[in-house]
Amino acid sequence: MPKIGIRFGEALVGEEPEIAHIDLIIGDKDGPAGIGFAFGLAHQTYGHTKLFAVLTPNLLVKPVTLLVPKVTIKNLKQAELVFGAAQYAVAKAVADSVAEGVIPKDIVEDVVIICGVFVHPAAKDPDKVFKYNYEATKLAIKRAMAGEPKIDEILAKKDTVEHPFYKPKK
Repeated sequence: MPKIGIRFGEALVGEEPEIAHIDLIIGDKDGPAGIGFAFGLAHQTYGHTKLFAVLTPNLLVKPVTLLVPKVTIKNLKQAELVFGAAQYAVAKAVADSVAEGVIPKDIVEDVVIICGVFVHPAAKDPDKVFKYNYEATKLAIKRAMAGEPKIDEILAKKDTVEHPFYKPKK
């Protein structure tokens, strides 16, 4: 199989408090992505339990995907949103990306995905958590596989864009 190396994707979708922010790595199992994947699964940390993305128990997606919570899980409601709506959203987005050809079907056994998932501690609506995480994961995968954003876009926008969570004083 052809190697894809290591690729990166990012996407922010939705509105607070259910807003989704995905940071994603997809890469060859026998490269740095595979090493990071194995290390991440083997080294769990309190409040940031890493888990496989599954469509339902006993049906994990391929490429095998490691969901990594980016916010410390402090209560059962947060855990339900991460282990339920967000996990299913990521799994469904990966499966749909393969079905749509964004991730070629012939590489799914040779690559892994590490997916950092942000679920706001104040999130309450599991349907919005699912919707936003699904959309953000699909977009992050698409961007990773296409090598987006391209450097020309970054350079063209670097002095005109605004960050949604930081407004500098002028």
